[in-house]
Amino acid sequence: RSVSAEVLAAIARALRLSDAEHAHLTHLAKPKQQKKKPAGRAQQVRGPLRTLLDTMDGVPAILVGRRSDILVWNRMAAAVFGDWAELPTREQNWARLVFLRPEYRDLFVDWEHKASDVVSQLRMDAGSHPNDPLLSALVGELSVKSEEFRRLWATHDVKEKSHGVKRLHHPLVGEMSLSFETFALPDDAEQSVVVYHAEPGSASAEALRLLASWGTDATRAGTSAPGKQ
Repeated sequence: RSVSAEVLAAIARALRLSDAEHAHLTHLAKPKQQKKKPAGRAQQVRGPLRTLLDTMDGVPAILVGRRSDILVWNRMAAAVFGDWAELPTREQNWARLVFLRPEYRDLFVDWEHKASDVVSQLRMDAGSHPNDPLLSALVGELSVKSEEFRRLWATHDVKEKSHGVKRLHHPLVGEMSLSFETFALPDDAEQSVVVYHAEPGSASAEALRLLASWGTDATRAGTSAPGKQ
C-alpha cells in the first residue's frame, strides 16, 4: 500500500503496459479510499441525460454504467440493438446479453471481439471496485453459464474501447457498419454515453435512415431477434 506512483510507472514502462493496463495496475496496488461510493449502490441517471439521448434523433445512443449495465437508450438504439425495456432490469446488461443470449451472436458479426471488449471492461471495473458484490455475482453467474466467458476472464486482459467500428447483421436491414464514440461523463466517470453513426452516403447510413423512418414498427420487429427470446 505504500508503493509510490513513480515505482508503479517504472513497472508499467518495464512491462510495456498500455494506458489501460497501467491504470488497472494502479487500481490494484493503490485501491481508492477517498470519495468512494458504496460498491453495490443503485446507479442514478440525471434527468437531463435521458432528455439528451431522446433528442439525438437518427443515431443510436446508449448510457452505460458500471458492470456493463445499460442504463438509458434512445429509440434508435432500440431499433438497432433491441428494445431492452422488454427485459428485466438485471438483464439490461451487455455482459448478460452477449454471453447468455444466442441472438446477439447473430447480431454482432465480430462477436468474439465484442465479447472480449465486454470482459476487458469488466476486468477494469473489478480492479477499481474489488468489493462490489453485484459485480462478483455477475462474474460468478457468467462463469457458470458460459464457457466463452470463463476462457476470456482467465486471460486477465484489460482495455478501454473508447471508439471503433461495430459490424452488425440486423434482422430487418441486413449488414451495417457503425462507428462509435464513447464519452465519459465529467461528473461521473463510471457512466459513459456511447453514440453510433454511419458514414454519410453509405449503405449503413441508408439502413439507419430506414430504421428511423419505420419508427416503433422497426423497434418492435427488431426485438423479435436481439433483445427478446
